[in-house]
Amino acid sequence: MRCYLVILSMLLAACGDPSLRTIPIPELRDRIQGGWAGQMIGVSFGAPTEFRFNAVIIPEDKLPEWKPEKVRNALRQDDLYVDMTFAKVLDDKGLDATTEDFGAMFKGAQYRLWHANLAARRLLRRGVPASLTGTPAYNAHANDIDFQIESDFIGLMAPGLPVASNDLCLRAGRVMNYGDGILGGAFVSGMYSSAFFEKDPRRVVEAGLASLPPSSPYARIIADVLAWSKEEADWTRTWQRIEDKWDNREACPNGAGRPFNIDAKLNGAYIALGLLYGGGDMEKTILISTRAGQDSDCNPSSAAGIIGVMLGYRNIPEKWKGGIPAIAHEKFEYTDFTFDQIVDSTVKRAIALAEKNGGSRKGDNLLVKFQKPAPLDLPLWDDYGAPAEGIPQSAPAWKWKGAWKQDVQKDNRNPEWVTRIASQKGAEAALEFEGTGAILRGPYLPDGGTADVYLDGRLHKTIDVVSDERDRRIAESLWHAFRLAPGKHNLRIVVKGEPGPGAKAADVAIERLIVFR
Repeated sequence: MRCYLVILSMLLAACGDPSLRTIPIPELRDRIQGGWAGQMIGVSFGAPTEFRFNAVIIPEDKLPEWKPEKVRNALRQDDLYVDMTFAKVLDDKGLDATTEDFGAMFKGAQYRLWHANLAARRLLRRGVPASLTGTPAYNAHANDIDFQIESDFIGLMAPGLPVASNDLCLRAGRVMNYGDGILGGAFVSGMYSSAFFEKDPRRVVEAGLASLPPSSPYARIIADVLAWSKEEADWTRTWQRIEDKWDNREACPNGAGRPFNIDAKLNGAYIALGLLYGGGDMEKTILISTRAGQDSDCNPSSAAGIIGVMLGYRNIPEKWKGGIPAIAHEKFEYTDFTFDQIVDSTVKRAIALAEKNGGSRKGDNLLVKFQKPAPLDLPLWDDYGAPAEGIPQSAPAWKWKGAWKQDVQKDNRNPEWVTRIASQKGAEAALEFEGTGAILRGPYLPDGGTADVYLDGRLHKTIDVVSDERDRRIAESLWHAFRLAPGKHNLRIVVKGEPGPGAKAADVAIERLIVFR
């Protein structure tokens, strides 16, 4: 069958089939090399600013000074090592790797994670199927940025193949995200796919948009950025319009009701902002997508990766890529790959994916059966309401029974935050709230316990608060529920007095309840 497809492709090429695009293998490698290099450069430049400037534009004098040797930082960035371990699944299992294959890798991964990724791995280790670990029924971070920052490997292996790229996004992205969270990966990988054959950044962004369902919130925000960038010569005015219209529905328990926003579509808009106003220039693109703030290392990483494909490695200015040769043979943390090896691996997968989708290799050229972008068919999730209220454990509305005491928790993002903690069986916390959804926020503890959570008088879920990363106390969603009937609801948490999996203590701590309406 493969031989037939190759012969058919060659015949079509000879007849001038307009859907066939030719890219020399050395050029393919150079562009893939440019894409990986761009990611490394962007994430290393923006790393010192990550989530240090939220809902504000980073002043120029607060940007880090760039030196080529700073690219070494990329070797330990999750933007790269998580990306690469997902790519390794395809190397090991083939192009038909399933969601379960990606989930199995993720379940055993030993690197540190955050947000949707961390929640998904925790769920996998507790027996939830990989097809469900990204869904809002289980994961309060379903619309977060996680898969968006890990999807670059898909676009880099899909030159001119956005439909094939979407298929891979759906299989891999379901592990940790849902709805707009998966669409973030489709948008980014769709732009990479286009960048192999397109020199105009606007057309690249439009190609990424074409991979999204038009009615999705993600598609609407990108359509806005495209329209506003035609109306506004100053990128900061477009940034402000994004802020005014779209920075108001963050569901992440660390950002709801706060300036912090790790929502995929908002940060995806900042990637588009950098591409549209950067005009194909690496430096301008990096600076704008960084200065937009929020996830200001991930966003310039994806934007610079796309520009890297458009330029090719050889055309990236030495100012930016000059530090890469010195580390090209060093492995990225938690991976089997050096820079040179991930480039070689991606080239092989790109050729294989092109062949699988009607293309062929002819000597030193790759013939790609060019695909028109099509919207990813995906259920959306944007009906949780907007964060309306945060009720801290100190509020009089909470009713406590049993041996609860105040306790100060710490992590690397929050110097300290106050919780109320108990370990004794039967200790209760109760609260009446009015809304359509809620997230119970508190720390996962190295030796956490278990609790029963009752909603409107019925047992809703039994939780454990054991941190899978035992040296970390992580402020997170301990319990959540969405799509509640509008009106008043009663929440009751009952400590079981039992250690969680692998724990030696039974502590349960509560920081606040986030209410959505």
